[in-house]
Amino acid sequence: MRRGRGPASASSTASSSSALFGGESATSSPALDTRIPDLLKELHQLIQQTQEERARSEHNLTNIQKTHERIQYEQKGKSKGTSTAVSPYFKSKLRGLYSTAKADAEVEADLLRKCLDKIAQIKAIRNERRIAAKSAGIFMEQEPPRKTMRRGVLMTLLQQSAMTLPLWIGKPGESPPPLCGAVQAGSDYVAKPGDKVAARVKGPDGDEQWILAEVVSFNTGTNKYEVDDIDSEEGKERHTLSRRRVIPLPQWKANPETDPEALFHKDTLVLALYPQTTCFYRALIHAPPTRDDYSVLFEDTSYADGYSPPLTVAQRYVVSCKESKKR
Repeated sequence: MRRGRGPASASSTASSSSALFGGESATSSPALDTRIPDLLKELHQLIQQTQEERARSEHNLTNIQKTHERIQYEQKGKSKGTSTAVSPYFKSKLRGLYSTAKADAEVEADLLRKCLDKIAQIKAIRNERRIAAKSAGIFMEQEPPRKTMRRGVLMTLLQQSAMTLPLWIGKPGESPPPLCGAVQAGSDYVAKPGDKVAARVKGPDGDEQWILAEVVSFNTGTNKYEVDDIDSEEGKERHTLSRRRVIPLPQWKANPETDPEALFHKDTLVLALYPQTTCFYRALIHAPPTRDDYSVLFEDTSYADGYSPPLTVAQRYVVSCKESKKR
């Protein structure tokens, strides 16, 4: 099993990789610039409203706790053999308090969803700005030469990209959308420029491998993508690939507590990004996430049973493997 790509895989890669994870150029569209401050202002207002709503609901939660304490106190004071059932008065009171708490929680949840929507809009505009600058050649023509990025910096950016992937928070009864955790996109889905994907390409030695890449464009006439290798100088390793050679990465994390069906189950065959590399390899799910990361067993012939010890991989970098047979 290969752990990296190219002779410099353990030491350095192009600094332009930083732009692939949401970095911005010094030059950007004024029209886009005015939208971000407005959205940030709206986000700040929503956060303030959320804090005010939470503070307002604290009084009701305190009343619930005190009511339970009062019930326990009265039950302790009852003589032995007397019924310890909750009285109709306290039942009615608790029913009202819990109804209010439920309504308060729904209001707060709605505000938090609006906050997440604003954050998603801001991230989309930043990505749009970066892609527009890249298409205009701003990075090549107007920016000074970039220093080479060390391998550790790229790995840190990959980790940050995984950590900042938004958690899907749906309404009660709402199913996770495509590209949430293990939920695959439809057959007609087309990844947008700037999206991260797993791409199957031919390596320098002719062997095929799955690499982490960014979508540059999609040609509807040829039904093919152009993607850039995330681990090379921008534009230096561009591949033209059919749709079957491109797998979009998740755009939301699935919540193991509320949406376990949106996660790969134990022993499922997947493609997972091997730690400290930008290559995807076949692996079995050893354990689904309890919070953010999977525990996986990579196929590896150097081990007696054909699999590596359990390794952790973020939800962001685990996708479905359509090949069912072990190599």
